[in-house]
Amino acid sequence: MISDLPLRKIIHVDMDAFYASVEELDNPELKGKPLAVGGSEKRGVVSAANYEARKYGVRSAMSGYLAKKNCPEIIFVKPRYNRYKEISKQIRAIFHDYTDLVEPLSLDEAYLDVTINKKGNPSASLIAKEIRLRIFEEIGLAASAGISINKFIAKVASDFNKPNGQKTVNPEEVLEFLEVLDIRKFYGVGKVTAQKMYKLGIFTGKDLKEKPIEFLDEHFGKSGKYYYHVVRGIHNSEVKPHRIPKSVGAERTFSENLSSEIFMLDRLEQIAEELERRLLKSKISGKTITLKIKYSDFTLNTRSKTLPYFVSNKALILETAKELLYQEQLQNSVRLLGISLANLNTEKKKVASKADSVSVQLKFEL
Repeated sequence: MISDLPLRKIIHVDMDAFYASVEELDNPELKGKPLAVGGSEKRGVVSAANYEARKYGVRSAMSGYLAKKNCPEIIFVKPRYNRYKEISKQIRAIFHDYTDLVEPLSLDEAYLDVTINKKGNPSASLIAKEIRLRIFEEIGLAASAGISINKFIAKVASDFNKPNGQKTVNPEEVLEFLEVLDIRKFYGVGKVTAQKMYKLGIFTGKDLKEKPIEFLDEHFGKSGKYYYHVVRGIHNSEVKPHRIPKSVGAERTFSENLSSEIFMLDRLEQIAEELERRLLKSKISGKTITLKIKYSDFTLNTRSKTLPYFVSNKALILETAKELLYQEQLQNSVRLLGISLANLNTEKKKVASKADSVSVQLKFEL
């Protein structure tokens, strides 16, 4: 029962169309026009889209070609990740004025535990409202928020009144809120899982709640227990200020498809160099190297090799990546290559904290 659990006051803050909003902030002439960060008329992938572009069905991870087809008037701008990081640091500084229990999920969203906070304010809803107001007044960007007793419900709630809104799910409202919730709104239920649930007669939280744990284990494996508990408002994951990654990677989407392995080797060297910089900065090394290949038809292939020792330098990473590249014949021309490192030397820390995150640096050639 929820009443038997420690009740936390959790806020999930999610910036509205963050990358696109930063571009509008720096260039007011873009406001009110359909805008996509990343992509291009010919090549590339949309990294983010503002709400004007979303009205035309433009979404992140969509090809620039399709975005242009859906919205002929769309404006493409190059991503400026350093600028987004700079703004993200300013936003996190505001969070830390209220609590040190801040768990960033990405540059544009984070969990805050304000059960005990620096302002001595007993109302998490009022804190969320104040944080959103400060982000708008001090930085010029809009944010949405979800407030509830745990991270799962706060995350779901933050999406309800977007953009520039917030929703609070009080303890006594949790069960009813979850029962009427469309199963697609459950955090952790993707498109494939949603379709599987539909076939099993699960359309809402109420339908999910009626299924015994044995049924969920049978059909969803390890995730079955997760679904069984969250639909009952049970999610005990704490807000972790220091999330330890289980994988570090870098990848690049190309402006033109690559069909020559010679050109691919050149790009792999650049990616390995970027990965080395990130590893050295974080003082991380690992044993398992994975090569990610996305073909021009968007099919994805990964190849991995585990070494008997930890590595972090470019030469060893690149040597293994080349070996993986030649491991199998390429099926098609290539639009994206990536290298990631797992089985990290942070493993002991990860077990201790039970954190479970992935850190990837994504770049586009435009």
